[in-house]
Amino acid sequence: MRTAKLIPALLKRFRRRLAHVDAVPQLALLGILAGVVTGLIMVLFRYAIEWPAELLLPGNNPENFEGLPTWQRFALPVMGATLLGLMLSRFAGHRLKIGVIHVMERYAKHQGHLPLSNGILQFFTAAFALATGQSGGREGPAVHLGAAGSSVLGQWLRLPNNSIRTLVGCGIAAAISASFNTPIAGVIFAMEVIMLEYTIRGFMPIILASVSATLISQIFFGSSPAFQVPDFNMVSLWEIPYVILMGIAAGTVAAAFTFSVSYLQRFNTIPLWQRLAFAGLITGIVATFVPQVMGIGYDSVNDALLGQTPITILFLLCVTKLALTAINVGLGMPVGLIGPTLVIGAALGGFFGTASGYFVDSELSHVGFYALLGMAAIMGSILQAPLAALMAILELTANPNIVMPCLLIIAVASMTSSEWFKQPSVFIAMLKQQGLNYQFDPITQSLQRASVASIMERNFSRNNRYIGFNEAEAILNNEPRWILIESENKPIALLRAADLSHFMTSTKQKSKEDEITIDDTSDNMIDLLDIPGMRHDVVSLHLQSTLHAALEKLNETGMEALYVQRTTAPMISPIVGIVTREAIENYYHIRN
Repeated sequence: MRTAKLIPALLKRFRRRLAHVDAVPQLALLGILAGVVTGLIMVLFRYAIEWPAELLLPGNNPENFEGLPTWQRFALPVMGATLLGLMLSRFAGHRLKIGVIHVMERYAKHQGHLPLSNGILQFFTAAFALATGQSGGREGPAVHLGAAGSSVLGQWLRLPNNSIRTLVGCGIAAAISASFNTPIAGVIFAMEVIMLEYTIRGFMPIILASVSATLISQIFFGSSPAFQVPDFNMVSLWEIPYVILMGIAAGTVAAAFTFSVSYLQRFNTIPLWQRLAFAGLITGIVATFVPQVMGIGYDSVNDALLGQTPITILFLLCVTKLALTAINVGLGMPVGLIGPTLVIGAALGGFFGTASGYFVDSELSHVGFYALLGMAAIMGSILQAPLAALMAILELTANPNIVMPCLLIIAVASMTSSEWFKQPSVFIAMLKQQGLNYQFDPITQSLQRASVASIMERNFSRNNRYIGFNEAEAILNNEPRWILIESENKPIALLRAADLSHFMTSTKQKSKEDEITIDDTSDNMIDLLDIPGMRHDVVSLHLQSTLHAALEKLNETGMEALYVQRTTAPMISPIVGIVTREAIENYYHIRN
């Protein structure tokens, strides 16, 4: 019995501590838990993709789509996409929101609350799509699954929303690190692409989540990186102009990809099954000639890194993988685009590396070196995440010699795409197409790090509009700071207790001078809405909400104060605190 009472008490203290911006130890513990949960989800997701593919493909190789007969390379994606479209058409529109942009939308507009149902749908549909050879990646769905798993964990524990937002970041980092075996890149990706901030409070739990997920992944799949990368380096500094030229080409390709994905979203008014059937048909037609476009394509990346792919195949793979992935993602296929950026980049870089031999007689760097640069350039410029791209390539190669040329080509490619062609991150472009502006100003970021529980005033009194003098004195004896005025059991206004105290003092002084005895008869009742003082109209807010959500609620309603409620059971929501606009503004000024 003692233990049964102790656990809820400890959990309540844990939640209350998490409401504050400096709850780093508590967030670190949650980060580890989120990393373990996400790591296990990633293991199941990877098996869900590879197990059926091993049964379907020759040699039990989950990426050996090239080994299929020509008619099967056509039929598999066509039939798979058609069946997938028919299955998905049975679900309501809001259930079909999946992928990275769904995570970003929920992170920005719903305080990190992701529905479990959408995550389950993402799991099975992405696994089915990739197993049937649709052109796409597993990292985008993995990000959704990691974020959803961590968000549901936070919701189940009824944590404040500022902590749930951090948990979403933990899930994202853990998903990327478990997919590529790159824990640092996972951390940078989460903070550079989704969270758009770097803070100590955010770093610690996200680092621990990334490490935890990587350890879980290595237990099942080993510690080998995702790609077989020889020890490359740049042979001569005279190659720098060629690297810059390649960066310009990569930025152009990235801009074309981002524009295509965003443009194709305009056709989302067409029924989903028709869009997916069309995407599957195009994939099947292209796959009969270029089978390397099917599936994730990491085997093609390995071949490009080893210099084993002919230049014509590299060119065709770059063009077709870009086109098919843009079609699939733009038309709503439940696959990701992060993995394909690496395939496109490896093909582009391998093409440039092979082509250099036709123009230069002297010895140049290995073709695989240029494939690596292409991977970094395309990933960095499409995602507009230069640090994440750099760290991914650095962790994959464990070779510091590539840092300088990688930094150069990422900078050139990113600037070409963003400044010359005016293309943002592909995820930002997709969100803009849906009418969502994904930006966080410093005030928003600061207020999203703390919960209303961290500043709310718990010392208040709830009273009806009309009270007697004796009741008023009893209220003031408890020394509340605020009085929440109610009418018909509903809060309608907020009054400073100091104003009631001043009124009582003035009334007593006046009655003493007039030699009048004050009693609690109806003629002497105090109207809390009529006595001199400053009153605020009030509106309700849930205890889990962030300070940014509180400020938004005040701005939307035109109110100056909130009463905070905590759900203890269905239809039972006691009031536990008071938050004013002044308190929120004071918090921001003190913290900044």
